[in-house]
Amino acid sequence: MRPLTDDETRLVFEKLKKYIGQNLRQMVDRPDGVHLFRLHKERVFYMSERLLKHAGHIPKKELLSAGVCLGKFTHSRKFRLLITSLDYLARLAQYRVWLKPSGEQHFVYGNHVVKAHLRRITEGAPKNAGVVVLNEADVPIGFGVTARSTDECTNIGAEALVVYHQADVGEYLREEADLV
Repeated sequence: MRPLTDDETRLVFEKLKKYIGQNLRQMVDRPDGVHLFRLHKERVFYMSERLLKHAGHIPKKELLSAGVCLGKFTHSRKFRLLITSLDYLARLAQYRVWLKPSGEQHFVYGNHVVKAHLRRITEGAPKNAGVVVLNEADVPIGFGVTARSTDECTNIGAEALVVYHQADVGEYLREEADLV
């Protein structure tokens, strides 16, 4: 496990900022101790300093995971958030989308969100902003990117796309082997 380089840190923070905006500072400067970002096998982990010290006693080849896997770097060196980061995104998200029960099932199966499945959306969400998708009970089920702004959503048809699917909790079953 090694610290992120400046370029890697920039890519990770840009992606996180798309979803949590100014709340990124709450993730970096936590009152409960120092938390760090570390890279291991092209995956970015977020963990406490105490956990990092304990993980340092495990050989690199045998270490699978330590802390929360926020995402991974692709072969083209772009950063992609994984569903395992949903807890942090949901807690700190700027924009949220709530779905009806029928839309919840479609989203969890990996489909985009159409207006017919939309219960409500945070006011002022711009186009191409990162959003956390929740069900009616305020349980986070995934995240995506808005296809239209909040204002545009009022004037479109029922089958128009509102949120592009990025990740959902159904991935824990569909991509079980790839998450580790």
